Amino acid sequence: MDPPSKVRKRPPLFRALGESEPPPVIEIDGSRYAHVRTFKHDSWAATALYARPDGFRITCKFNRVQPIFVLPMRWLGRRLARREAGFLRRLDDQELVPSGLAAVTADGVPLPNAVARVYVEGEPFREADQVDRRFFAELEQVLAVMHQRQMAYVDLHKRENIIVGTDGRPHLIDFQVSYALGSRWPANGRIARWILGQLQEMDRYHVRKHMLRCLYDELTPEERLLYGRRPALISIHRKLTVPLRSLRRKLLVRLGIRDRSEMAASELEPEDAFRRR
Repeated sequence: MDPPSKVRKRPPLFRALGESEPPPVIEIDGSRYAHVRTFKHDSWAATALYARPDGFRITCKFNRVQPIFVLPMRWLGRRLARREAGFLRRLDDQELVPSGLAAVTADGVPLPNAVARVYVEGEPFREADQVDRRFFAELEQVLAVMHQRQMAYVDLHKRENIIVGTDGRPHLIDFQVSYALGSRWPANGRIARWILGQLQEMDRYHVRKHMLRCLYDELTPEERLLYGRRPALISIHRKLTVPLRSLRRKLLVRLGIRDRSEMAASELEPEDAFRRR
């Protein structure tokens, strides 16, 4: 890789909070939490770890407020925070989903773009030696509950969205792009239900894909064949998004944000899950 000095910090346009950082102290339900470290700060959100004086730790996500040129984005940050808080509430009875917390303020000022939850002790899912069949069985169980409640997780292709807890169990932590039926038409109509079904099938496919990669030697030939089958929507999605993702990576290299490898780990302040260890 190129030396770190050849990459630079993301410019404000590519940071959810622009020039700002997550606040040093936030308040939730009368308790003060001090900033410990920032997990990531990308175009959509800044996510950070906070701790109370007694050691209780939480995660707080600050969604985008930085304008895109002249286009205001505070409305989007508020909407994303409300959506994610809603998913956390709907899954509050699930042991493998962290509990959501109350409204966030800083210096007495409400932060409607922020959503906080209990911190999950563990590591992002990266390698096969972190997991076993029980891990995937529990992951399938919590997904089944989501699907029964007319939701889809959507973002399971990113392994870093699954935390391997200190007990070896899977925890789902990021619901930014999750999908759910609404209470009124058209958000609960025929098209919305078709979309939900397709996204739920994508959830199941991504679990099977991770199983195929991690438990290959434990699977039967029939399971390997079944788990490797890609839904039609995945194939269409890849045809559309792979060129766009490649273009985005090349743009980040051209701007000096990443080195020639185009990898997230080469950024000056990479997401926690991609930092070299």
